[in-house]
Amino acid sequence: MPLVFALPAAALIYLGITGSIPEMLVVQRVASGLESYILLAIPLFILTGNLFNAAGIARRIFDFAQVLVGHIRGSLGHVNVVASVIFSGMSGVAQADAAGLGAIEVREMKRHGFAPSFSAAVTAASSIIGPIIPPSGIMIIYAVLADVSVPDILLAGVVPGVLMSLVLMGVIYGLAVTGRITAPVLPRRGAGEVWRAFTRALPALLAPVLFIGGMLSGYATPTQLGALTATYAVILGFATGELTAAGLIRAVRSTVTTCGILVFIIAAAVPFSAILALEGVPQQMADLLLGFSDNVVLVLLAVNVALLLFGCVMDTTAILLIAVPVLVPAMAQLGVDPVHFGLVMVVNLLIGTLTPPFGVLLFVMMEVAKVNYRSIIRSLLPFYLPLIAFLLVLTFAPGLSLWLPGLVFGR
Repeated sequence: MPLVFALPAAALIYLGITGSIPEMLVVQRVASGLESYILLAIPLFILTGNLFNAAGIARRIFDFAQVLVGHIRGSLGHVNVVASVIFSGMSGVAQADAAGLGAIEVREMKRHGFAPSFSAAVTAASSIIGPIIPPSGIMIIYAVLADVSVPDILLAGVVPGVLMSLVLMGVIYGLAVTGRITAPVLPRRGAGEVWRAFTRALPALLAPVLFIGGMLSGYATPTQLGALTATYAVILGFATGELTAAGLIRAVRSTVTTCGILVFIIAAAVPFSAILALEGVPQQMADLLLGFSDNVVLVLLAVNVALLLFGCVMDTTAILLIAVPVLVPAMAQLGVDPVHFGLVMVVNLLIGTLTPPFGVLLFVMMEVAKVNYRSIIRSLLPFYLPLIAFLLVLTFAPGLSLWLPGLVFGR
């Protein structure tokens, strides 16, 4: 049964058996759970990314990344990662990065002699940077569920996102140096070419500057900034002549489809989450974890293993909707900062989008790169251990996620 039917079905069966909770209360919780001003930021982020894709801005970003790092051993593999870091400041959705910018990245890597499966693997791995560096739809969902500051959780992803990109580039460099991949190196570009690529990409680069600058200054809320960046994307697209009316309509349709699915899942999970809260399951989970061990290191390791396993077989948003109301109060009793735990949880679940059997990015890239399942998994193998090692470092070094929000907001 699809998840959107399984979650409310479980809730309704429980209500029918126990009769302990008024049905109208659950219905009211569904309505109030969707009436969230903060959640409005998510469709705006997605729309911005779709507009930049429709306006051909992704191509300019890729060209700029190419003149910056194309000459390093690993060549277009590094370009792929750097372009994803830049594009992450516009969409904040891994699938948008993989399907939009990823199509350009895969095509160029294949044209320069990279194996199709490796091109797909690098694109999938670099795409998970998108939801870590702000803006980020998944971070907004976590903030709403965990009742934490949206600016805090968004800023907390900046340093981990940059560090993850360095980890991926390190893996690519190691594979190139040891000859395990064919990675033709591009010639180093002169200052003039770098400047021209920068000026062509500058309008696109201003979008994340607008978003992060507005958030740091307190000029606008993340939702308002989402609206501003979406408006900026429309104006920029038509000003450059690369966005057409048909392209605008396609971008809006794609956004509506994505958000319709997302809102359906959120609505389906609200009755389930409401029952968990009303029956005191978060407190029971806290007691269970504390009974397992009062050592926060062991508890965090156990939670990471569980999330990695669930991430292999379930949708990221669905896991958040079920697990956050249960785990965050339990972690708080152990003294774990909810902003730090949010980053750990999100990175953990994003790694799950790369893992078999149901990693969603695997299937996206199979379609984009026209490769089979086995080959993309084989090409991703060198990335799994470094990503898990990075997750462990992030788990036990909370300063990586809390430093920037603390610096800006004095947390």
